[in-house]
Amino acid sequence: MRILPKIPLLAALAFSFTVSGYAQEKSWELLNTKVLILHQQGLYSEGITVAKEALKVAEETYGPNHPHVATSLNNLGALYKEQGNYAEAELTYKRALKIREKVLGKNHPRVATTLNNLGLLYSSQGNYAEAEPLYKRALAIDEKALGKDHPHVATDLNNLAALYEGQGKYAEAEPLYKRALAIREKAFGSEHPSVAAVCRNLADILKRLGKQDEAKEFEERLRKTREKPHK
Repeated sequence: MRILPKIPLLAALAFSFTVSGYAQEKSWELLNTKVLILHQQGLYSEGITVAKEALKVAEETYGPNHPHVATSLNNLGALYKEQGNYAEAELTYKRALKIREKVLGKNHPRVATTLNNLGLLYSSQGNYAEAEPLYKRALAIDEKALGKDHPHVATDLNNLAALYEGQGKYAEAEPLYKRALAIREKAFGSEHPSVAAVCRNLADILKRLGKQDEAKEFEERLRKTREKPHK
């Protein structure tokens, strides 16, 4: 009697596993997209429920230390922050940071993203001493990994400048805002909303520094941007 080869059966099992993994991946992606939509809509309680489900799918599919798990934790932390649940947000962000540092390396741009999120959490509580080193580390990571003129660097600079502004350190905030402005203008154009936001911040601190003429220049830019018809 001829013995049939077992290779087709093994291939079928492998294919079944691949399909299952693909289905889990798509499930996580859909849940993740829904979380982002709920966050944008301000439906934070609903978003937390979905974010927890996305986290569960990621952990069960990939294990506890996968980048998808870190992404789900990052999203969950953002929702906790919006609700004012700072303790849970901090724990969640810190777990995401630990995973990303372990899996991606301590100098990866996604590590910088989590550092910024944790810094924003501390800043929102007025905990500037803990936020500042996180912002500085994020800036150093992005400058090295992405280049000094990358939009992410502008975000890092803006966060650090806002921290100094919140402390009344206007002279330290000014050059950071100006550098962020130059990067965003180059990347997005002079009429982009993110450029206008930095112009507004600059006008405010320049007035506080007694630089009224320079402040008026940025206010004039804002006025022209608002008056210009949008297509």
